[in-house]
Amino acid sequence: MEKAPILLVDDRRENLLTLERLLEAPELLLVRAESGMEALEKTLDHQFALVLMDVQMPVMDGYETAELLRGNSKTRNIPIIFVTAARREQEHMFKGYDAGAVDYLLKPLEPSILKSKVGIFLEMYRQRQLLEEKTRELDAKILELEELKRKLEESNRKLQHLSSVDGLTGLFNRRHFDDTFLMEWKSAARRKSPISLIIIDIDHFKAFNDTYGHIAGDTCLQRVAKGLVSALHRPVDMVSRYGGEEFTVILPDTDIHGAEMLADRMRDIVLAMAIPHSSSSTGNFVTISAGVSTMVPRPGQPAANLLDAADKALYQAKESGRNCCRTNCDQPPPNDMAADRDCVR
Repeated sequence: MEKAPILLVDDRRENLLTLERLLEAPELLLVRAESGMEALEKTLDHQFALVLMDVQMPVMDGYETAELLRGNSKTRNIPIIFVTAARREQEHMFKGYDAGAVDYLLKPLEPSILKSKVGIFLEMYRQRQLLEEKTRELDAKILELEELKRKLEESNRKLQHLSSVDGLTGLFNRRHFDDTFLMEWKSAARRKSPISLIIIDIDHFKAFNDTYGHIAGDTCLQRVAKGLVSALHRPVDMVSRYGGEEFTVILPDTDIHGAEMLADRMRDIVLAMAIPHSSSSTGNFVTISAGVSTMVPRPGQPAANLLDAADKALYQAKESGRNCCRTNCDQPPPNDMAADRDCVR
């Protein structure tokens, strides 16, 4: 166990030797100071458990030294016991208490009383040290728990991300699409604003896999996914892998005209990649077909209506020869251009 340091302050060396002889014990570290100034200097090197100090000293007496100790944040809580043979009058004792003393010992010292009082303050010191140690341990545990909490939250974020992302393409997966689609549908219903959905299918993808192999098929899916994402200009728009070679695009606050323009741009981007597809009956390169639908959700109308409409439009695109976009909506195109668009009522 670490020794408890006690500061003995007296301008007479024989008095210091007497205190040392009476208090000597293996668990104590007794430190001498022969003046008030030296006592202050010793506090720079030790965190004392107790100060035993003579009142009458030249230059700086015990009262003044005690006041200076009390004025220092590092030493203000060290108990001070005055040891004196004079000034037994009550007014002088009160002066000592005002200066910061916690007790008086009168000379000649009674060994049993000295040891009893010192023992009380040593026990308080050990309890305080134990409390500080436990507080440090608790603080360390709190920091450890906070770090574990941070790591757990980071792991949860990563798991949440992994659970919502398609491992092959890096796009959001079907699960995340379902959650986001329903959320955006409800938001559009509250704001009475249009929401558009595009469903995209890679044309003759089974034939591509049969001709070039599944590894090439995976690479094709990845390239198409990047091309679809590159067509987006708003952070609120979201491309997802819907399953197999199908993709979906959610477009909040987008009318049918804007959705059709984006679908055409995506089709052009994929075609411009010039990914060879010798088994395609549509052309020599990989192409996509897209079904577009736009709705302003009505009260009680299910989100599945928009999904079904886009799926029907995709079917029409395939029936029309693929490598094209078709529209199925309940929102007329702007400028009364319905006659120029495939918009099924």
